[in-house]
Amino acid sequence: MTTAIYPGSFDPITLGHLNIIRRAASMFPQVVICVMINANKTPMFTTTERVEHIRKVVGRLPNVRVDTFDGLLVEYADRFDHPVVVRGLRAVSDFESEFQMALINKKMKPNLETAFLASSEKYTYLSSSMVKEMGRYGADLSDFVPYEILEDVVERIRRNR
Repeated sequence: MTTAIYPGSFDPITLGHLNIIRRAASMFPQVVICVMINANKTPMFTTTERVEHIRKVVGRLPNVRVDTFDGLLVEYADRFDHPVVVRGLRAVSDFESEFQMALINKKMKPNLETAFLASSEKYTYLSSSMVKEMGRYGADLSDFVPYEILEDVVERIRRNR
């Protein structure tokens, strides 16, 4: 069975992420959202909190589960028989970095494929960083963050101001 792995920091998960997750869930029998630990980022939410948020948001998708990993994606992918990495692309700049990463992953694990999903046009500008920035200025985040976690995100940003 092919397993799609959607890796990221998801700090916080956005409606753009959710759009990619829903579409991947319609294309693959199993989707694993893997909250990756990025030593170069200082997250707003702990790994445990991010996993809980994602579980709240994807709870109605029966073929989607959430996991975490602190290592290289290719090492995580070794857990699955037929893994495919799913990556969302918002703009050409995303393609350059994502394509480079896909080639590196392919070099390290030749049978690891990457499927690129173009972002829905209404989310092409959206990122977790942008959500946090808008939230710092008190913007309404309801068009950017899933309603299941909106209050948590707003409260955390308010406390961190």
